[in-house]
Amino acid sequence: MTQPTKPSPVLVAMTGATGAVYGIELLRALKALGRPAHLVISENGARTLALETDVSLDDLRALAQAVYSNRDMAAAVSSGSFRTAGMIVAPCSIKTLSGIANSFDHNLIIRAADVTLKERRPLVLMVRETPLHKGHLDLMARAADLGAVIAPPMPAFYHRPAGLDDVVRQGVARALDQLGIDHDLFPRWAGPEK
Repeated sequence: MTQPTKPSPVLVAMTGATGAVYGIELLRALKALGRPAHLVISENGARTLALETDVSLDDLRALAQAVYSNRDMAAAVSSGSFRTAGMIVAPCSIKTLSGIANSFDHNLIIRAADVTLKERRPLVLMVRETPLHKGHLDLMARAADLGAVIAPPMPAFYHRPAGLDDVVRQGVARALDQLGIDHDLFPRWAGPEK
């Protein structure tokens, strides 16, 4: 008799770009959906978390099934033999984007992203920067050529968000869509009402 397979974990990475709320909400959504999440947060990501939110690092870590140090290059997620459902970097700094686009695996986040790409798993980069110069755009194009999905958290308004929480949930929902994870985080567009 075969055992039912458990869903592979989603790897969530948080970097130092503004928008820590996207990583927090992503972890909360995965927990509510019963999907295991593994977390790597950079040193600057932890600092941004403290600057932008009232969520402690311990409370953030409690949302994940497993947490890895960004310095641990021997962590499970550094190997392609460790299966994941994909990886979402939320938020993704330009520094991290640059490392991924150039396969400069100097920390676990970038190594895990590189592994995600080489194993042909979904990699979603919620890049947070504006305005963008050509160097940023070139890095995004290079990462997309390697197989990453570039998904800056752009607010949508067709679902008539009631507040910032709705805007953040919609961004997280679109990232989860890229991994094929079912959810009901926001109402999907079904055409204009008649």
